[in-house]
Amino acid sequence: MKTRILSFLFSLTASFLFAQSGHIMQGVGAVNMSMGGAATGHSLDISSAIQWNPAALTSFDGTHIKLDAGLFFSSPELYSTVPIMNPDGTPTGNFMSGLTEDDRDASIMPSLAIAWGKKESKHRFAFSAFGISGFGVTFPESTTNPINTPQNMGGFGHIESDYMLLQMGLSWAYAFTDNFSIGITPNLNYASLELAPNPTANPNAAGYPTTDKATAIGYGAQIGLHYKSDSGMRIGLSYKTPQKFGDFEFENTHLDGSKSENSFNMDYPAIYSIGLGYSNTAFDLAVDYRLVDYKNTNGFSETGWTNTASVKGFGWENISILSAGLQYKGIKKLPLRVGYTYSGVPIPEEIAFFNIPATAIIKNAYQFGASYSFTDALRLDAVYHYGTGGDGISGKILNPMMASPSNPYGAIPGSDISYKMTTSMIMLGLQYSL
Repeated sequence: MKTRILSFLFSLTASFLFAQSGHIMQGVGAVNMSMGGAATGHSLDISSAIQWNPAALTSFDGTHIKLDAGLFFSSPELYSTVPIMNPDGTPTGNFMSGLTEDDRDASIMPSLAIAWGKKESKHRFAFSAFGISGFGVTFPESTTNPINTPQNMGGFGHIESDYMLLQMGLSWAYAFTDNFSIGITPNLNYASLELAPNPTANPNAAGYPTTDKATAIGYGAQIGLHYKSDSGMRIGLSYKTPQKFGDFEFENTHLDGSKSENSFNMDYPAIYSIGLGYSNTAFDLAVDYRLVDYKNTNGFSETGWTNTASVKGFGWENISILSAGLQYKGIKKLPLRVGYTYSGVPIPEEIAFFNIPATAIIKNAYQFGASYSFTDALRLDAVYHYGTGGDGISGKILNPMMASPSNPYGAIPGSDISYKMTTSMIMLGLQYSL
């Protein structure tokens, strides 16, 4: 029963979610996205406070209900080239190259938050259900792009991935003084992962199998501190623990119709955040810095081939994320916002090949947003997002049969694999305050 309830909530709040910073969404909801995700020091709504610093909930009095939903569009491209060999294994000097475009449809990005607490009370409480992480691609089979040629021709054929993570939390914040507060959020997580082909499974003579959609339950927590001065300056600190998951249990189907099973463990990384902010009657300013600890996270810390030619993990490096946002409140009932997010790239060049299922890496994201207050109780929020991966990620095509002490990943000389993408999104949100 618990799994069915989680699955239902998951389908409502995390359907077809895609990544921004590594595999982490840069923000939650239209307001937070329009501020570039900055909220640790200065949160403009309850969703951003819950997500980045629960201690900031003490800034909100009464009961607030926040619901956001957006349409997310992405355009990944996958390019590869390999040398053409003679029958005796020597290179001909010619190459086979091709480009495949993702044919995935638009994705839905919803979030839900409820916060409550009387003005005279030092306590604030909140419930949230956010899609906070994901990646996914759909590259069709090709006869011209080497990486997408059928497996019996040496490629992977059709490549598809779907990873989604729903995080639900119950937050509590306590104001020691009018200026200083602490907040804690225990989290319950639900994730699903589907891979075609499945590189975490052992291949057979026909190649790598495809999987069903496997699910896993996880848990973790977040703690935050928040200080706001009487002059409008604000500072916040937050630590989100690693979210520990059970194994994904895959049921695989090979190209020859045979069946197999394997398991794969993938946790969610710890995140350290610090934020500064300033607020007056005309402007709100927020700047955040985050460190994402992929190097100590199961599923991301290891990479390379096993002795049975399966892949150990993604092998990501730690990344830094810088978020900044500015809100102008000089127009009555119509605040305007601009935001920017910079993210480091977690994928080293030498293992780009292992990360084809997770190509949705955005280095620079730009946002413009606005709100309109119909009444003191009802507000409409909106944001437009555009993101780019820059020059993308590139590396060598890898083959476990070519791995050696001097070539541990089995890089094929003269080969190349690269991918890049852009993203755009329109999101609307409603906040109702009692």
